[in-house]
Amino acid sequence: MPIGPARMPLFDHLGELRMRLVRIVVCMLIAVCVFYMATPTLSQFLLAPVAEYMPTDANGNVTMIVLGAFDAFAVRFTIALWASVVACMPVIIWQLLAFFLPALKPNERKWFIPTFAIACALFVFGTVFCYNIILDPAFQWLTDQAAGFATITPQADKWVDIIIKFEIGFGVAFELPLVVFYLTIFEIVPYAKLRSLWREVYIGLMVLSAFITPDASPVTMVLLFGAMLALYELSLLASRLVLGRRIKQQKLEMEQQAKEDAEWEAEWAERQRQRKLERESED
Repeated sequence: MPIGPARMPLFDHLGELRMRLVRIVVCMLIAVCVFYMATPTLSQFLLAPVAEYMPTDANGNVTMIVLGAFDAFAVRFTIALWASVVACMPVIIWQLLAFFLPALKPNERKWFIPTFAIACALFVFGTVFCYNIILDPAFQWLTDQAAGFATITPQADKWVDIIIKFEIGFGVAFELPLVVFYLTIFEIVPYAKLRSLWREVYIGLMVLSAFITPDASPVTMVLLFGAMLALYELSLLASRLVLGRRIKQQKLEMEQQAKEDAEWEAEWAERQRQRKLERESED
């Protein structure tokens, strides 16, 4: 991948940003066209974890209602759009990271490919975790609230919208370990400070979990908080291991430098002694 110069005029930076955004948009437009044709299959897949809380037709497929003449198109386009976001996330991450790559030092650029791979893996893991673990208990709790006084009729736009928000929210939230890791590795926030302020961090994660979850369910908030807490601790552990190696390497380099300095001083002292002996022999 070509790497642009670290120093460029402002308009050149804006031009490069526009180029990368155009690539993202073109990729997503192609994906939207493809996924729009496959929306009926995608909708069944999207609603599979909550199918037991929805009515089904004679073939066992989940059925929903739309209230307006254009609602069906809006729902299909929404599903296709967000499916394209998930499918194109590797392209989005690659283009965003590549935009900041010229600003990194040569020894820092080695982190580009691992960062890209881990960011994609964390996003996918977040969406899969939400799909398999979160959606079922979340919708069970939400639909149980109607017991005894109401009958739920699934409206397509609202159900699709909340499920998509769940998926995207968990995918983005699971990028937390990468953020914490680089904050400590680049010493933007010292590891010791994050470790000492663990109470404040835990409260912040709980508040963040409440903001990210699109519903008012305590079940989803607690599950997301538990997942983010585990990922946060794993990121600190990884940072500690890397920092420990860095400190050990720095210590070895300092010991090697001290050894070389001592050898140089001993050699210098020996030369001085020999010169002194030569002057005394001449006298």
